[in-house]
Amino acid sequence: MSQQFGPDNASLRIRTRRTGGAAKAGHDLLIEVGSWQATLDPEAQPALTLTADSSSLRVLEGTGGLKSLSENDKAEIKKTIDKEVLKGTQIEFRSSELQEVSGGLRVRGEVSIHGKHAPVEFDLAIGDAGHVTGTAKVTQTAHGMKPYSALFGALKVADEVQVEIETKAN
Repeated sequence: MSQQFGPDNASLRIRTRRTGGAAKAGHDLLIEVGSWQATLDPEAQPALTLTADSSSLRVLEGTGGLKSLSENDKAEIKKTIDKEVLKGTQIEFRSSELQEVSGGLRVRGEVSIHGKHAPVEFDLAIGDAGHVTGTAKVTQTAHGMKPYSALFGALKVADEVQVEIETKAN
């Protein structure tokens, strides 16, 4: 039984953390992916696929920092992501293995960003009425990406970002 997911019935979000000597000046970000699609079909190979348009990212909020993020700040962060970090590349995930575990599925596969592939493993929790949630950790340097830094490197985005998926209530 194949299930389709996208912005109409689920959310795909990225959480970044700040690090470095000037970390207090920056923000931990919550970023939403606006254009993406995923297919989960345990009978197919690959059983789980996901594609996301990196140019569709939108900063929802920034926590911490010396001041709150304005809408202009969020727009500037998006420009930086588009021009310096992801550069409009397509992001893809293909599973290589799905294993049933208590409460859901363990997923193994590869994430492709900038043409570089790196392994990732995460669990998908499947709840009442097919509600699906999951969190994966993606390491930017594994994809040849240099984590964003400012203030001469004193403020950096941590190398590992967290990707979260959650289906919306029916």
